[in-house]
Amino acid sequence: MNMSLQVDIETSLTARDRRHLKERGISLQTLENQLATFQRGIPFARLKRPCHPGDGINVLRSWDTPAVIQNFERARAAGRIMKFVPASGIGTRMFKFLEAARLQEASNRPADTKDLEQFFSGLPKFAFYHDLKNVLSGQGQELDRLLAGNNYHPVIDALLDSLNYAGLPKGLMAFHRYADATRTPIEEHLVEAADYAKDDEGRARVHFTISPDHHLAIQHHIEKARHALGLDRVSWVVGYSAQKLSTDTVAVTMNNSLFRDSDGNLLFRPAGHGALLSNLHELHGDVVFIKNIDNVVPDHLKETCSHYKRILGGLLVGLQDTVFSFLTQLESGAASPTLLERITEWADQSLALTTPYRWDARTLSQKAQWLFTWLNRPIRVCGMVPNVNHPGGGPFWVEREDGTTSLQIVEASQVDQDSPTQQKIFASSTHFNPVDMACGVRDYQGKPFRLDRFVDPDTGFIVQKSHKGRALKALELPGLWNGGMAKWHSVFVEIPRETFNPVKTVLDLLLSEHQPPEHR
Repeated sequence: MNMSLQVDIETSLTARDRRHLKERGISLQTLENQLATFQRGIPFARLKRPCHPGDGINVLRSWDTPAVIQNFERARAAGRIMKFVPASGIGTRMFKFLEAARLQEASNRPADTKDLEQFFSGLPKFAFYHDLKNVLSGQGQELDRLLAGNNYHPVIDALLDSLNYAGLPKGLMAFHRYADATRTPIEEHLVEAADYAKDDEGRARVHFTISPDHHLAIQHHIEKARHALGLDRVSWVVGYSAQKLSTDTVAVTMNNSLFRDSDGNLLFRPAGHGALLSNLHELHGDVVFIKNIDNVVPDHLKETCSHYKRILGGLLVGLQDTVFSFLTQLESGAASPTLLERITEWADQSLALTTPYRWDARTLSQKAQWLFTWLNRPIRVCGMVPNVNHPGGGPFWVEREDGTTSLQIVEASQVDQDSPTQQKIFASSTHFNPVDMACGVRDYQGKPFRLDRFVDPDTGFIVQKSHKGRALKALELPGLWNGGMAKWHSVFVEIPRETFNPVKTVLDLLLSEHQPPEHR
């Protein structure tokens, strides 16, 4: 830490600042590190080339599938499987055009009609249609009459305010309609877990990361769902956790000095999904599947999604079997030139191993020690979907500072906007990251890894925000599946587009994959 920066922090912090830091569990060293990051900036990723099938992205051969599924079934039966679902987001962005329409009507400005027309013409197809109809009826209004008269304002108010869809977690919204019920994303994740993740005792383990503000509502919803879903021979083991205050980051002014609100307090902000790494670590899970809350499908499409979950998990377990065997042999002191050659050849083909400079000049013992350290880290197998104009991160070969390369998931914000070469590489990616991955978070002895040891701290994000009209800079931690897992073993596997069905706007729910079969 720069001594002048440390002295500056020491003199600029008040007793109240120190109390607030202590209450949040943020050490002075952590604060200093954050301020140093603002001052020096975050380097851009150095893209070498995008991953393609056969070059960084594996394409599973049909004849390999039975053995891969068998690996998964072995882990499933033993109770090693768990789902980890980031679910704290609320649905505000899903209804931006409806909120905008309210504001435009209030200011007597014409609204953008394209999205509104699509929304209201498709209204009977939404799973929340009958709830909306009932809440309006309770207010003495008929939905059909309002629509016939193009009187949309009360309908928007009922949806966003009375049903509170503007402030409701995505996980609690009615997404899919069935013959006699509707389902929320939380319910769909529970059903999905029962489909592929339950062990031989019928236990299906699911962990949701949620906002503390919605903990009771989500817990109550899940207790009701246990009975409403009516699935036999399944017992859901459900856990919850919230993003920790200790992972929040301090805001700074545009000149990198501490930002203070109108009361003179430091301003702390949530640090993005990278903050969930500590939640993942504290699960002490084994084989953990990560998938976002809004990426769900109705039952008639679940077979394909569950099949590829088994594929991802089975590939992971197979990799673990080999890695753990090699680690056990290396630990026993059985290293021989033949064994080390076998390890390096396998790791080159399976884990994109790049041996360090002057590898051949190292002794047998030095090579064995280096390979042991290199092998002994978490493994993730990530599904990659062919790109169909979806924004977001993708799989790339990235150059490290020492000149070696590694497989990484890179976001657009990590790429130098002023470099035509880097932008061209990023734009030439053929696949993107749908956040559909199987993670092995235990070592060869069955002990949980310390996941914070495998983060690249130079892969966070500095973003410009505002607070009550004042500009500021905020720091996001390395993304959970970006820099948060940068030092894991990463394996990318092509999975079909049908497995990725996110809901980013309410209009996505009108797409055929979110509709009952008879409406497709």
